[in-house]
Amino acid sequence: MSHHRLAPNVHEHNNALEAALSALRTELELPGTYPDDAVADAKAAVESLELPGYDLTAVEFITIDPASSTDLDQALFIEPDGDGYHVLYAIADVPAFVTPGGPLDAETRRRGQTFYAPDGRIPLHPEVISEQAGSLLPDQVCSAFVWDFRLDSAAEVTSVAVRRARMRSRAKLSYKGAQAELDAGTARPVLRLLKEVGLKRVELERARGGASLNMPEQEIVQLPDGGYRIAAAPQLPVEDWNAQISLMTGMAAARLMLAGKVGILRTMPSPDERSLNHFRLQTEALGKPWDDGAVSYGEYLRSLDPTDPRQLAILHSAGTLFRGAAYTAFDSSVPEDAVQSAIGAAYAHTTAPLRRLVDRFVLVICEALSNGGQVPAWAREALPSLPEIMAGSDQLASRMERMALDTVEAALLVNHVGQEFEAIVISGSRPQKDNGKNGNGNGKNGNGNGNGGSGIIQIADPAVTARCAGELESGTKVLVRLVSSDIATREVHFELVQ
Repeated sequence: MSHHRLAPNVHEHNNALEAALSALRTELELPGTYPDDAVADAKAAVESLELPGYDLTAVEFITIDPASSTDLDQALFIEPDGDGYHVLYAIADVPAFVTPGGPLDAETRRRGQTFYAPDGRIPLHPEVISEQAGSLLPDQVCSAFVWDFRLDSAAEVTSVAVRRARMRSRAKLSYKGAQAELDAGTARPVLRLLKEVGLKRVELERARGGASLNMPEQEIVQLPDGGYRIAAAPQLPVEDWNAQISLMTGMAAARLMLAGKVGILRTMPSPDERSLNHFRLQTEALGKPWDDGAVSYGEYLRSLDPTDPRQLAILHSAGTLFRGAAYTAFDSSVPEDAVQSAIGAAYAHTTAPLRRLVDRFVLVICEALSNGGQVPAWAREALPSLPEIMAGSDQLASRMERMALDTVEAALLVNHVGQEFEAIVISGSRPQKDNGKNGNGNGKNGNGNGNGGSGIIQIADPAVTARCAGELESGTKVLVRLVSSDIATREVHFELVQ
């Protein structure tokens, strides 16, 4: 993991950073304090909760999440089943706490999702639900939607059912802790089986042409003294294996809803041929050509090493092909294009109801369809409005994350104006005539340098991506100079050192 932070003695910069991050809430009109009537609605629901009669408290579920997480949506149990596997995947029963048409329902629709701002989380649900009664915390008897899978020896799903049940998690594991157990050979049986199933699900993903971007994640971390740093690290293997269980569940949810002709999918079109051709040319220029006749797109992406600068540039370029994701609602008929192309199958969001609004509706619809029941009218009636709600919420979250990262990057660099850095060009561009079509360059951190060409660079320490003026070629190593860094405007300007 690479990281960098403000020098501890630069109090004025810390203060400017705090102010700029706080200003994001106002500037973006992020949700504020939870309304009193919605909180009262949530508390009343918690106090009156009736646990399901179906009892799975004897099952030794575990949760695997980031160490600091307290809003735990999923719990997992796996056991051998002949030469295959039996997987139980418990998802927080958020619908049990939300009265349709009530104040809490209205407020969650206004928010759409949990926003992870650098100066504090803005939850989709009040903490009495999201971090207490509704969270699958260890040793707490909870209500959950439990997906019951039977898998064959290749980890292909042979049967699936979902129903509400009472359950109790036995342990809250972190990704790092789970990976450490596996690496040391001391892992509990459920983790060993997760690895086994996860690796087989990855092979199934390859076979169906699915693709995963193994991008190093950047996270803004608040330090005990009030400062911030940017941490970046590749995903751990156990995160991928755990994600495969969630993907499996999302695909099962999609199949249930398509068979029942009612629900809402997460869809994404395949990249067009022009974009694919451009990507092929970039892979050749960066020294690791993709021959789609020999290897699938998803398999090629999995082969890339994000610690290699040129291959990191390819991963950034590949991200441009993952566009057009949307929510597609349907009732009484099946959508023509139901596939999420990056996954290589029909797919639905259903495993994070504490943090994402749409999952609550998918869970209720799937439970009804799985058990031959009627889909609740309130869930059907909400379907036409959900795509717009989720699209707006996703756009707001993306803007917040990008602007927050830009702010911290500017703060990390503010003391280095005039300094030179070695950098890798993530995406380059040649000079273009200003024909009025380029607007402000649509770039990151500023508007480039007029007609002189510019591109996106990555410097290692501090771990910052920024726009740089000059003629830049993707994947090349360059020497750049920091021209300016402004915390308040979030703008960082580099220039190429000739």
